[in-house]
Amino acid sequence: MSYGGEFGPQIRRVKLEKQSEFRIEVQRTRPLRLRLLDGGAEIFGYELPHEVWFTFPPRMIFAVFTWYGATIETDGITENEYTSCETPMMSYLRVHNSLLVERHRSTSSTRDSVPSQGPRVIIVGDTDSGKSTLAKMLLNWAAKDGWKPTYVDLNIGQSSITIPGTVSATPIEMPVDPVEGFPLDKAIVHYFGHTTPTTNLRLYKSLVEELARELKQESFGNAESRASGMVIDTMGFIVRQGYELLLHAIRTFNATVVIVLGQEETLVNDLKKDLKFKKSLQFVNLEKSAGVFFRGSDFRKTLRNSNIQNYFYGVTNDLTVYTKTVKFSDVQVYQIGDFPETSSSTSARRRGNDPLKITPVAIDEHLVNKVLAISYAKQPDHQIISSIVAGFVCIKNVNTGEERITYISPSAAELPSKTLILGTLEWRVT
Repeated sequence: MSYGGEFGPQIRRVKLEKQSEFRIEVQRTRPLRLRLLDGGAEIFGYELPHEVWFTFPPRMIFAVFTWYGATIETDGITENEYTSCETPMMSYLRVHNSLLVERHRSTSSTRDSVPSQGPRVIIVGDTDSGKSTLAKMLLNWAAKDGWKPTYVDLNIGQSSITIPGTVSATPIEMPVDPVEGFPLDKAIVHYFGHTTPTTNLRLYKSLVEELARELKQESFGNAESRASGMVIDTMGFIVRQGYELLLHAIRTFNATVVIVLGQEETLVNDLKKDLKFKKSLQFVNLEKSAGVFFRGSDFRKTLRNSNIQNYFYGVTNDLTVYTKTVKFSDVQVYQIGDFPETSSSTSARRRGNDPLKITPVAIDEHLVNKVLAISYAKQPDHQIISSIVAGFVCIKNVNTGEERITYISPSAAELPSKTLILGTLEWRVT
C-alpha cells in the first residue's frame, strides 16, 4: 500500500461513553488509522474487531459509535473531529427491529411454496441528511443477524457501490467493511454516464425500471434474498423533477417502507398524498444525525473524482492499473440520447430528439479523460440500455494518425466487449 510511511507519531486514545460516538472527517491529504482497544464499537453498523488497524482514506467522513462504551486509538491528524452523546441510533435501531419482524413474517407466509417478499425500504431526504449512512447501518445490522438483503443505489451523484453516474445493486451477504465498501463481484451495474438526472431524465427512469425488473426476476429464484428484502438509497434531489423521480422509484420498486430523513414535513405530506392508494406503504420520519457534515459542490466534485480513482487504484491504492492500447476498428463507442449535453430534456423533446436513441460517437481527442463503460450488449441498439456493464476504462490518449486508443483499466485482461458507452463523466488524476 502506498499509504505506508505517511503516518506520524500522532497516536492517541479516545474513551467513549455508552451510546456516544466519535465523529471524524479525515484530513484532505493524508489517511488516518484507527483501531478498537477495548469495549465494543461499530462504524456504519459494522462491528470493529479488537486490535485491528483500519486505514481510512483522505476526506472520508465517518463516526465510531458504541452502545456500551469503548476505547479506540487513532494514528494521524483529522480535519475535523468531536465526540457526541446526542445520536439518533436508538430510533435507527427500532427501524431495524421492525424490519426484522417483517422478514420473519415473510418467511412464515408463503404462496405456492415461495416466501413472501421481505421489506423493500427506500430512504429519501435532502442532500447531506445521512441517507447512505443509514442504508449501510440497516444493511450491516441485517447481515449480522443472518439476512442477505439487496442494496440498491440510485444516487448517481455520489454512488456507493461503484463509480458515479451508475444505477446499481448488490447482495449483502456479510457486514460491509467500512473502508473497502460494497462488494462488486455480484453487483448489477447500469451506466447512466452523468452525475445529474436532468441530463437525460428518460434514460434515468429507464435504467431504474430495468434494474427493478432484473432484481424482481432474480428474487424469484432466491428465496433467501426475497425474504431479506432490499434497502434503496436515493439522491438528495427532492423537489420538482427530483420529487417526480422519488415517486417513480417508490412505485417502480413497489416499496413497502419509506424512510424520510430530516424535518421534511412538506415532503412527507406530499408523498402520502400522491401515494395514498398504496395502502400497505408505511412512512417513517427520522431525525437526521447532528453529525452529518455539510459538503459543498466543490467538495462533492472532489469526492466523485476520488470515487473514480478508487475504482481503478483501490481505496488504499493497492490495485495495479494497466495501460493498454486498442485499434479504432476493435471498438465501437456510443452515447445514449441525440441531443446536446447543454439542452434540457424538455427543449430536446420539443425539437423531436429521442433521449433513448443510440448514437455512434466519432473516436477522436475529445474522448481523452472520459470514463467509458464496457457494455455486454451484443447489438448497438436498445440492448445497450437494457444490458449491464462489465466495468469501466478511462481514455488517456487518442492517436488519430495510427488510429489507436490508449486507456487504463483495473484489469489486465482484454476488453470483454467491443461496445463502449460514453457519457459526460471525466476523470483526471490528482
